[in-house]
Amino acid sequence: MSQAQESMSRRTKILICDDEPFVLRLLQVHFQRKEFDVITATDGREALTQLEEHQPDICLLDVMMPYISGLEVLTKIRNNAATVELPVVLLTVKAQDEDVYEAFHRGATMYLTKPFDPEEIVRCVELILQHSS
Repeated sequence: MSQAQESMSRRTKILICDDEPFVLRLLQVHFQRKEFDVITATDGREALTQLEEHQPDICLLDVMMPYISGLEVLTKIRNNAATVELPVVLLTVKAQDEDVYEAFHRGATMYLTKPFDPEEIVRCVELILQHSS
């Protein structure tokens, strides 16, 4: 198999990290329907482990999580040469201007607020991936 065929047949890996089981499962189902390989984590520490282990193509992070917040995970992603270019979408109920500023200041690719339409998130992720390849 050529490298081009291999990359075309390779499924996109997405890491979804949220401490709310319902949100995690909802997003997992929607991305699996679009044939993404879905990796999940329920807190920031687990997200960092999964990032290193699976090297996803994109990451969805809840901002408010136990142990290590999504913003702290984002900072660690941007400070690591292996993940510095990884697209990261932050999901949160916090929508104050200073929260949005902080997210983009730390290197977020996109910032979406809850509640959300899961299909809209899938479309956003697909668009980000088209522009980052």
